[in-house]
Amino acid sequence: MADLSGKVAVISGAASGIGLAGVETFVEAGARVIAADIQDEKGRALETRFGTDTVRFIHCDVMNLAELEAVMEGAVSHFGQLDIVWNNAGHGGTPASIEELDEAGYDLTMNLLLKQVFFGTKFAAARMQGKGGSIINTSSISALEAGWAPITYSVAKCGVAHFSRIAAAQLAKHKVRVNAILPGFIATSIFGASLGLPREVADQMAEMLAQNGGSIQPIGRVGRGRDIAEMAAFLGSDAAEFVTGSQFTVDGGITVGPRHSWDETAGGPVLEALGITPEQAEQMMAGAGSLKL
Repeated sequence: MADLSGKVAVISGAASGIGLAGVETFVEAGARVIAADIQDEKGRALETRFGTDTVRFIHCDVMNLAELEAVMEGAVSHFGQLDIVWNNAGHGGTPASIEELDEAGYDLTMNLLLKQVFFGTKFAAARMQGKGGSIINTSSISALEAGWAPITYSVAKCGVAHFSRIAAAQLAKHKVRVNAILPGFIATSIFGASLGLPREVADQMAEMLAQNGGSIQPIGRVGRGRDIAEMAAFLGSDAAEFVTGSQFTVDGGITVGPRHSWDETAGGPVLEALGITPEQAEQMMAGAGSLKL
């Protein structure tokens, strides 16, 4: 586990999913945490669970820039410093295709997923200058490949990844490191929430995904919030002081290649084009007689 002893962190989207795992992981690693979210009841429960000397909840709609800056300042006023910021809050974005997308849906997704990361980084860096710090931004494997998420979400997350690299270059003079994490298929409530399901139902769907989704990726299980939180804790720690401007794909190998690259029972593109099943191909290689194609 990373050592975050003596550090103060801000985590947005901290009341559930990856953000909640981040709070748990950071506290275990020795950090004090400002937990920012719009879910007040769950946020206050974090204070009760860990104690206000360790975790403080601040209500924050990350699309409200005044509230977003107040969270960064809250770390300084409550705990005296700001060392790590994890811009993690998000949503599944507008599900419309490019043909169906309207301006309102575009603006909502870009403001929620990209604009708040830009300004969260700006507000954080202003409070880190002189002593340095680590800023971590949550992107997605949808920044790398089509087909994982709606177009607005994917484009925004691609922007987060590239923004993090440019910000790292501009903030290096202040000893502020900036990196992006690209999670893969992680069992959180974001999928159910994107379908408009109530939060409780979305949480239940996340557990169903965790139990049943392992077959879709090489490592054999769906990712958990803890998998992403451990990477964030490393990036926030002094062990990563030489790491900046990088993008870390944490996805259980799901983007290594098409299914046939890791699942020998799946047919490759050549077999598919020829209309040959993997079983037929095996018979051919074994010389098992003629085949009817």
